[in-house]
Amino acid sequence: MFEHQLQQFRHDDLVRRAEQERQAREAVRLRRAARRETAAGGAGPESHTRRHRRDRFIRAA
Repeated sequence: MFEHQLQQFRHDDLVRRAEQERQAREAVRLRRAARRETAAGGAGPESHTRRHRRDRFIRAA
């Protein structure tokens, strides 16, 4: 009887861990999808302005 209970506890633990890992993967997938959507739709050319090269040399001097 003890071995059966121990095996049941192990099984339940494995199921719980698998569910947690699945939820973590799903959360990562949703975050990546949201980032891609934001990057594709929200960013225009104004968001990536470039400084003139002379500004970089002025700061370095």
